[in-house]
Order: sequence, then C-alpha cells, then structure tokens
Amino acid sequence: MRETGWDEDSDDALRAAVEKRTGHGLTGEDSEAVVDVALLWWRENDGDLADGLVAAPAGLADDGTIWLLTPKMGRDGHVEPSDIAEAATTAGLVQRASVPAGVNWNGTRLEIPRNSR
Repeated sequence: MRETGWDEDSDDALRAAVEKRTGHGLTGEDSEAVVDVALLWWRENDGDLADGLVAAPAGLADDGTIWLLTPKMGRDGHVEPSDIAEAATTAGLVQRASVPAGVNWNGTRLEIPRNSR
C-alpha cells in the first residue's frame, strides 16, 4: 500500500487502522513497489487534482484501487465533490464510492476502467 501527500494534518488514526486492517505497512511515494492500493491525501491548495490523479496509478497493480482522501466540508483544504468527479474523469479514472474516512476526512474510491488495464 502506497501513501502520497501525507502531511501534519493527515489522520494518523486512519493510517493506523488501514495498516491494521490490511496487515501491511504504508510505503512512501518514492517506493517503486507494485501496490494494490494507493492512498492519496489531497487538499484544495495541493495543485491540480487531475494532474495528481493522472500520476496516482503509477506502480498500481492492474486490479488496484486509489483512495483519494480529502478534508470534509467545512475543513481547511476541502475539495468539492464536483471537482473530484471532474478530475477523475479527466485522469481516466472511474469513481466507485465516497465514504467518511475518519473525523476530518472523506475517502473517494477510484479505479482504472477495466478496458484500460
């Protein structure tokens, strides 16, 4: 499992829960290992989300999943759901689900379309 975009505001309890549930530690964004899951922490001021999502599948297994983690509404760095949907489409990804991911974060599950694998 690869993690990108970690910063001091990232939810360490969520990170620990992911590691416990999967039984695997999180590798950094510099890792060249092929992973099944990529966690991408993203805030509004992190730049162009579409560009970030284009880069996210690098090193992802063919059946891998990207979890985009963004601050919840009302929190600093919140990203509008419509911006996520537009960026995912631009990056050639399919949005599968959005769920609460901890106290301050939302998670959006993104996948590479089956016909693009």
